[in-house]
Amino acid sequence: MFNPNLDYQAKNRFIRFFLLQMSWDIILSQLHYIIPEESKHGTFVGRIALDLGLDIGEINSRMLRVISVDEKEYFQVNLQNGILFIKETIDRELLCPETPFCIIPLQVIVDKPVQMYRVDVEIEDINDNSPAFTSIIYNLIISELRPTGSHFPLKAAADPDLGTNSITNYELSANDYFALDFQKYMNQIRSLELVLKKPLDREKQSVHNLTMIAYDGGRPRLSGTTQIVINIEDVNDNAPSFDQPFYQCSVVENTPKGSLVFKLNATDLDQGQNGEIVYEFNSVEKMSTVFSLNKHSGEILVKGEIDFEKIKMYEIQIDAIDNGDHPMIGHCKILVSVIDVNDNPPEMTVTSLSVPVPENSPLGTTVAIITVRDKDSGSNGKVNCQISVDVPFKINSAYTGDFSLTLNHPLDRESKHEYEVVIIARDEGFPSLSISKTIKVPISDVNDNAPQFHQLVDVIFIKENNPPGSHVYTASASDPDIAQNSFITYSVNDGTIDGIPISSYISVNPENGKIFTLVSFDHEQLSYFQCHITATDVGLPPLSSTLTLNIFIEDINDNAPTFPASYSAMTIKTPKSAHPGNLITKVRAIDMDSGYNAWVSYTFKDLSVKVPFIISEKTGEICLKRPLSDSDIEEYRLVIVAQDHGNPVMTSLTEIFISLVESNEEISTIDNRESKSNKEESSDTNIYLVVAICIISSIFLITLITFTVLRWQKYKEEINDLKDSYKICSNTGGSWMYSQHTQYRVCSNSLQGKNDLIVFTPNISQNPSNEEHQNQESVRPASFYQIYFGKYELNC
Repeated sequence: MFNPNLDYQAKNRFIRFFLLQMSWDIILSQLHYIIPEESKHGTFVGRIALDLGLDIGEINSRMLRVISVDEKEYFQVNLQNGILFIKETIDRELLCPETPFCIIPLQVIVDKPVQMYRVDVEIEDINDNSPAFTSIIYNLIISELRPTGSHFPLKAAADPDLGTNSITNYELSANDYFALDFQKYMNQIRSLELVLKKPLDREKQSVHNLTMIAYDGGRPRLSGTTQIVINIEDVNDNAPSFDQPFYQCSVVENTPKGSLVFKLNATDLDQGQNGEIVYEFNSVEKMSTVFSLNKHSGEILVKGEIDFEKIKMYEIQIDAIDNGDHPMIGHCKILVSVIDVNDNPPEMTVTSLSVPVPENSPLGTTVAIITVRDKDSGSNGKVNCQISVDVPFKINSAYTGDFSLTLNHPLDRESKHEYEVVIIARDEGFPSLSISKTIKVPISDVNDNAPQFHQLVDVIFIKENNPPGSHVYTASASDPDIAQNSFITYSVNDGTIDGIPISSYISVNPENGKIFTLVSFDHEQLSYFQCHITATDVGLPPLSSTLTLNIFIEDINDNAPTFPASYSAMTIKTPKSAHPGNLITKVRAIDMDSGYNAWVSYTFKDLSVKVPFIISEKTGEICLKRPLSDSDIEEYRLVIVAQDHGNPVMTSLTEIFISLVESNEEISTIDNRESKSNKEESSDTNIYLVVAICIISSIFLITLITFTVLRWQKYKEEINDLKDSYKICSNTGGSWMYSQHTQYRVCSNSLQGKNDLIVFTPNISQNPSNEEHQNQESVRPASFYQIYFGKYELNC
């Protein structure tokens, strides 16, 4: 450290010595000059000729010259003016090393007469050298056990300058552990030491990098720098330690053996053997079956089976031991969490099943309760249930892991009597695992379907004269229900025919629906009647449906044609002047049957003589076949046969007499009477026929008028559209022109009404013979239309 008392004494000694030296030089020399070192060539030193008392005009003739002791020419005299100047730059440190005062003695000699003078030139020091250390880096090794206040010597810096230009101070970079201590003597630093201020700890800081700077006292102030690297020597004073007292890591279950779980990294602040660490399990018997520990690298590897469902977390105690002479131990704990993987499929149990399900069950009816469990955890253990499509059920989540199967759509046992519901339980793991279970859900029947006949209306034909008890029809109804709901009984609905109950005519077997007649029907008395058969099931409540039977009694040929009683032995008078073809009379037979059985044809029977008459087979009209002559007898007896077309054929006979009279006699014919009766009988029928024909004709006429009006409106719209779309314009010649590339001819058909419009397809000739004609008509547009409305022609 710096001592102020010693520095003051050294300053006093130096001043006394300096004054003594100056006095000695003045005594020994005649002239004394002072110049700074490193002065350049030509620098003025002094007026040596004038100072020595020499005549400047004579110094050249007297050959004034300057000689230095070491025979080096540092100076030179200008013989013109007698000025001494520097000839060569002087470095005081080279000329006078380690000397406080640097004086160059000079001999000044002149001739004529010879005289010698002594001149001293003092070289004054300047601060032209920086302090310098022998090395830029100093390495020190200090044990971390050295006590506070320990001194460590350092090599001082060197500065060839002197006095205040030499080294006057040292500085050390800021730090907490070291300081500098140096002693001064004669204004010079004689010793330099490094002092330890506080205890060292290699584990906190193993290397201290310090910067030491040496300063001189010159102006400008110069400095020199060196680095001090202090390495702290280690002792085993630290136990191995971990970054934290416990660690957390995870391992996936079912991890293959040999997989890395965790790598320990304990540190020992000591070095060398003291810092070498080995790792050990604190409880070997527990962990060694599942994990293995590399004692050098600290790697924990999988050794046994990792199963999340057995153990979800492992707690491992680890010891870290160093290799010092007195081993020290560090401890840590590792919590290894087992990560669940989706390695367990869901487990499904049907805890309740209510079957069969009635088909009229309301929506929301619970059919089954399903319990699902998954040993995994998290999303791997979260299970969702779904059911197969196309079933009238849905799955609902009741509680965690419990689901209910409920009715979602109406049931119909007749459409499907049993459902196979596939329930799929799938977890949310990746990849997801699933399990399926099939539940058979039978549907029980309720009486929701009435018996149905194949057709609601049917027709029965029964031949008349049938024997009573005949089977004429089987009513067949079906019921899609089952068991008692599908058992059907048949019955005849109440009704009457002319006041007589229908049940008196027919009966039905209630079990099989067979219908039997109870009477023998007569077509001529009853040709048609209607009855209703009811089919009823025995469900609760009973349901029924009705079949309507239209029963027609078929006619059989059981009635022969009959003539009116008035025809018997009837005489018909006819004039002899009658012409061939004249109607003589008309006979008519009535058959109570119908259809072909009632179709009567007429013929003459067993004519023994030729008669001049002919009878119409269909109408029964008797006409004159030829002109009468005098040879004809006065009276003809005709036997007329009426024959029906039934099977077997039935006939009847009648006899009439035709008497020939003169034209003036009264003629009474049977035909006149019959014609009158026929007209009376058919008058009512003709009225209905005329009314029907009038109605049909009116409907046809209205339809025709409506169609004609609609067509006329459409026709007018087409004409307007044609005019608007082709933008017809008039020209000076009375023609309508529109530029197109095709030609159409539109004309009115003279055979139709004046309002008809006919549009013909394009009429363009492509043969060469038309070229001249086309050239003549080149004034026309490229498209030409001829439109005829009646007698008017429009060219477009």
